[in-house]
Amino acid sequence: MPKKYIDLETLKYILYDVHNLEDLLTRERFQDHDIESLDLFLESVKEFSDRELYPYFKEMDETPAHHKDGTVIVHKQVDVMMKKGGELGIISASFNYEDGGLQIPFIAHQAAAFILDAANNHLPGYAGLTQGAAELIIEFGNKELNNIYVPNMLSGQWGGTMCLTEPQAGSSLSDIITKATRTDDDFYKISGQKIFISGGDHQYAENIVHLVLARIEGAPQGTKGISLFVVPKNRPKTDGNLEHNDVMTVADFQKMGQRGYCTTHLGFGDTDDCRGWLVGEENKGLAQMFLMMNAARIAVGRGAAAIAMAAYRTSLNYANERPQGRKLTSTGKKNPSEKQSLIIEHPDVRRMLLLQKSIVEGSLSLVLLASKYHDIIHSSNNKEEKEKYNLLLEMIIPIVKTFPSEAGSVSVNNGLQVLGGYGFCSDFTLQQYYRDIRISALYEGTTGIQSQDLLGRKVTLQNGKALELLAAEIVQTITLASEYSDLAPYANQLSSKLQLSQKILQKLMPFAMKGNYERYLSDANLFMEFMSIIVLSWLWLEMAVDSKETLAAGKLKYDKNFYESKIHTMKFYFKYELPKTTSLAESLMSDEVLTVKDEKEYIL
Repeated sequence: MPKKYIDLETLKYILYDVHNLEDLLTRERFQDHDIESLDLFLESVKEFSDRELYPYFKEMDETPAHHKDGTVIVHKQVDVMMKKGGELGIISASFNYEDGGLQIPFIAHQAAAFILDAANNHLPGYAGLTQGAAELIIEFGNKELNNIYVPNMLSGQWGGTMCLTEPQAGSSLSDIITKATRTDDDFYKISGQKIFISGGDHQYAENIVHLVLARIEGAPQGTKGISLFVVPKNRPKTDGNLEHNDVMTVADFQKMGQRGYCTTHLGFGDTDDCRGWLVGEENKGLAQMFLMMNAARIAVGRGAAAIAMAAYRTSLNYANERPQGRKLTSTGKKNPSEKQSLIIEHPDVRRMLLLQKSIVEGSLSLVLLASKYHDIIHSSNNKEEKEKYNLLLEMIIPIVKTFPSEAGSVSVNNGLQVLGGYGFCSDFTLQQYYRDIRISALYEGTTGIQSQDLLGRKVTLQNGKALELLAAEIVQTITLASEYSDLAPYANQLSSKLQLSQKILQKLMPFAMKGNYERYLSDANLFMEFMSIIVLSWLWLEMAVDSKETLAAGKLKYDKNFYESKIHTMKFYFKYELPKTTSLAESLMSDEVLTVKDEKEYIL
């Protein structure tokens, strides 16, 4: 029986038709692949997810990862995820051939990971972090580090992590104090602690390869003095065996959700025998780590979108099966003798389901768009093209991470509401999805940090060029939509909101120009919400245009209702979500400043 946690048709539609995967396959990097082979890859991942991930989703929540005898005990499917996932190419798929990869487009790899996340969001992170850590070693490490670590990581035999956060520093990476001390050998002595390390240890990993940010003694203060090191749990010896590297698992954090995905507290150098190997140049660690961070932020958005998708599918199935109440008659009364209606027939339930659909499918399109930009950047030999898409990717990365996380929580909350009282009961998975998705707004930089990044860095990037390029992409879709009489009103609506964004920035920019950055960024979270709605409206209009063109041409891959549903959902988003930008703009342009602390005030 096929599992209902994902709408595979919509995933393939957005991947193949809306974002034109086939266009990427004309590039030299991807020329060995075709739609048929990539479709088989996705189907094999779906089969694997049906068999090895989805059936254990609830069980992993009920038997959480936990610390015991110096290690972390996790569910047995973690072993299956890493080993079998390694065999399937889930870890290595987008890597170069020479590095042991399949060299498939990153967008196809993310589509596959979306399936895994939707099936069981407790498992894919183990493989995803291993992939990211291996990517850093390949990109910046020397040949010896590559030979020692990468093959075992890509096969899933060894795990990988990134270690940034410290107890006293949190998200303030300039305050990192983990120390790296030079030795007369090729390694450094590492000492310090890292917290919130996802996938940091478990009984099924022969080794975990930690990518650790640390400060070499005598390095400059702040982020300029941070270096990156490979610090394995167990260091490989020349004879191929492993010996303990003085990395201690202090604890595993017990969480409200994603309980099967361990989150560890690690100690380095307790007995002064923790060795780390420098990756790349000294004091370049933060810039190097951000290569992984951008991919990690796409992954967080993807995971949130996938959880929201699984919750939507669950509440949709429930609404199609649950009879309750009766439809109102023309007199405004209900006839108790009539058969009960399925709750999907009630307008308010349909509203909640359409909200879920609009957030879920819009988020998926956003994640795949970012992935497409990533592919263009890494497959292009044209300097201008690389610069354009790098700026576009930088511009949307904070939104990719934030919108699926924040709006996804709203989506799952509405799904829980669809189930009524049953949604609050542990017999149904909606409450678990609700707990699982909440971490997404905290992973890899909180919403507040992402919002400051968007308004403080990305909007001003190259004197506004990144924002200008994004606006041009939106205008291109508006122009196409304007050619259809029934889409033109929505195109005009989005155009006016795009102009409103300029008014907001005209109001805010003078604060930045005068050096009053605290005032400039004080409502950055509102600007994030405003821009997210604009971008999602654009992506929905793009889907509506594609559906309209397909219906007009008569070349339908799916039934007519499939395409009509995309157009209908676009209209829903424009009616219920896009108008929220008006109130957000009013707040953003208000002269009242209520959150910037005055030393004389004692309000809170």
